Amino acid sequence: MKRTVEIFTAGCPVCDPVVQLVKETSCDNCEITIYDLVKQCKEKTCTDKMRQYGINRVPSIVVNGKLLDCCDRAITKNDLVRAGIGQA
Repeated sequence: MKRTVEIFTAGCPVCDPVVQLVKETSCDNCEITIYDLVKQCKEKTCTDKMRQYGINRVPSIVVNGKLLDCCDRAITKNDLVRAGIGQA
């Protein structure tokens, strides 16, 4: 079963390492979508999704429709693994 991973970023030096960490941790079962809020998304999809998930800071990660609770502090590889990222 595919795992949907959505990353909300501002394309900044704080966000970029988190995006890289998710990519390094993910496996073939992870489908990653990156929403760069600075560039915006076609038809404002990313801002609609931000509101839907209650995101008010970046970087933030949503796995299978659930905002990770680690997104109010530094995100670690352990946080990603606990959320199922990188697991077959």
